[in-house]
Amino acid sequence: MGALVTLDLPADAPALTLPWIITFGPLNEDEEWEPVVCGPYERAHALALAEAVVADEELMAVVEPLQPHVTADQILGDIAASRLAAENEDLETAALDEELADYDDDHGHHHHDHDDPDHTHEAPSIEEIRAGFARIAAKLTA
Repeated sequence: MGALVTLDLPADAPALTLPWIITFGPLNEDEEWEPVVCGPYERAHALALAEAVVADEELMAVVEPLQPHVTADQILGDIAASRLAAENEDLETAALDEELADYDDDHGHHHHDHDDPDHTHEAPSIEEIRAGFARIAAKLTA
């Protein structure tokens, strides 16, 4: 049997109405493979699918809402809030982030490709983001 992790939200939480994704990964530290991300789903469907998959498999499923942010500032606000919550819960998180950054610097790992011609540091406009949402919705309903 695997494990399912999700947010414990009050019944009136706005996040309950958002689309949700499931990230499946190894339950045991001995296994190394890239997680599989599925979705978007309504929350009830995401939870039911995750439960069905981990019922007889040694997997971890993380069920979480997608935040349909349309600006970099909204994303940075959520990141700042998450960081603050982590610092309040456990001061070791900051040390781990620092170690990972040092590891990446020392070993030449980067989280994005600077040589990619499609890579820019300019965020897409709100209109471009919303048009992308529409394209995704069309693909999901086709």
